This record gives sequence, structure tokens and C-alpha cells, in this order.
Amino acid sequence: MMSGQNTIKRGTLNHLRLTVSNIAKAEKFYDPIARFMGYSLVEKSNHRLSWAGLAGHGNLQFLILSQSKKGRSRPHDRYSPGLHHVAWNAESREEVDAFYEMLLENNVCILDPPADYSYEPGYYAVFFADPDGMKLEFVHVPIEGSQVYWHLFAALGQNPLKKINERVGCCE
Repeated sequence: MMSGQNTIKRGTLNHLRLTVSNIAKAEKFYDPIARFMGYSLVEKSNHRLSWAGLAGHGNLQFLILSQSKKGRSRPHDRYSPGLHHVAWNAESREEVDAFYEMLLENNVCILDPPADYSYEPGYYAVFFADPDGMKLEFVHVPIEGSQVYWHLFAALGQNPLKKINERVGCCE
């Protein structure tokens, strides 16, 4: 382990596997995004792509895309039961801004440009969509912002987010 690495891996992401309608379109979309985040393409076929990155706790984490079966393609609906969206962490606000510029250079559909959000103290994110309409996010939250909430969670007991949101006037 390298010095300063997070050694707790319980609950962290091992892999994310998404089904896409067109593997060639998906590669064109996801490859610059994955590479920006430090992942490398480790598998490529006519029906599957995999990128791997080394997580802070020392294990690999994967982004895996699989081609949908013929005749089963339909637009993603994040408000139906299932996955709403995926969010990746950024190291800094500047990294979110640089990522946004990369998205623009690749003609990615931007849902919301980089902005501050009241989800956690210091939450700064860009929201975008993949070719199948999947909502994606690249977000920076300073460690101090998350720690403020972590301590509030412990102090406020059951359903702390509701209590916090009521206090700061924030919605879901």
C-alpha cells in the first residue's frame, strides 16, 4: 500500500457494469471519460468493453459495458425502477471544470454544467448523459464537507438527512 491510501474497502465500488445499445458508440463516448479518470481499456470485443483503474484502497475497479441483445434496446428511464444515475468522484473543483471542457470537446450531451449544489458542503458537479440517455455525474466534495455531514449523521440519529435538509432548506 502506498502511504496515505484509504485502506478501508468495505462498501466501495468494485465494478460498474452497464448495458448499452451500441458498443461502438459506447466506446467513442466512454473511452475519453474513463481515460480522464485514470482507467485503462483492458478488454475489447464486438459485444463488451472493460476499463480498469487502481482504487485508493489498492484493488482494481472496473467499468464494464455490454452490448444489449438485439431487439431489447430502449431508452434509459432513470425514473423507472432501477439505476437513476452514476457519480464519480473528482479530486478538485478544477478537475470537474477540466472534465467539463473534455466533455464539450467530445460533443457530450450536458445536462447541467458545473455548479455548486447543496447536497453536501462544497458539493460541485457536472451532469451529463451517455448515448442511451443514462445520467452521469462527475463530482468534487471536499473531505471536510463530507466529514461535516458524517458527524451530523452521528449526532442527529435516525433519518439525519431529512433533519439536515429541513435545517438548511434543501430538497431531496
